[in-house]
Amino acid sequence: MNRETVFERLNMIFRNNFDDDDIILGEATSSVDIEDWDSLEQINLVVAIQEDFNIKFNIDEVNAMKNVGEMVDFILEKTGV
Repeated sequence: MNRETVFERLNMIFRNNFDDDDIILGEATSSVDIEDWDSLEQINLVVAIQEDFNIKFNIDEVNAMKNVGEMVDFILEKTGV
């Protein structure tokens, strides 16, 4: 799995969670860029990402994720890529 593949999968997760097919994620995309991305939605995203990638984040990792690029970094680290 490469960075591009992770972004593609994350795009689908975000589109499903926010019910918005127009979402296109970039490295710097953060909660400021997506209107409905609040703390509750953050939890929903983390759960969906963990299920899709079959990984687990600890609370420190979740708190450290400031944008989608950092999410991708953690996913790649967790999946051993």
